Amino acid sequence: MSVATVAEPRAFLASPRTQLLLWLGLGAAGAALFFAAGWIGLPSGPVYTVCAFRRLTGIPCPGCGLTRAMAALARGELLLALHFHPFAPLVLAEAAALWAAIGNAIVRQRPLMLPSRLLERIVIWQTAAFIVLWVGRLATGTLPY
Repeated sequence: MSVATVAEPRAFLASPRTQLLLWLGLGAAGAALFFAAGWIGLPSGPVYTVCAFRRLTGIPCPGCGLTRAMAALARGELLLALHFHPFAPLVLAEAAALWAAIGNAIVRQRPLMLPSRLLERIVIWQTAAFIVLWVGRLATGTLPY
């Protein structure tokens, strides 16, 4: 009678080939969702919102419009995307850069090293920019709803 050994999940994910395939698969799935949202279309209006902040308060959140802006970017409609949310191209570029950095770390078989001080500054400044934009759009009535 033989005893089969079961590999631990960590050992499975430790394989560089598995990590690379997972990274490529997640990237392909993200790209597919990005373009599907753009070409299939998304329902619009307060009734269709998935934003918990908007549902609870009735006020659009600082990120309101990002989903529709990403769908517009997927269709190549930059001006419409900027109307829905001016930071959409930046958020998309950041997501693509992070995906590329993770892929680089996997290929080089090194841990992903991001400077914590730089990340801290980016998060603080971007959060502040989102809030300032949100307050300005609330004050001027230029939110996409």
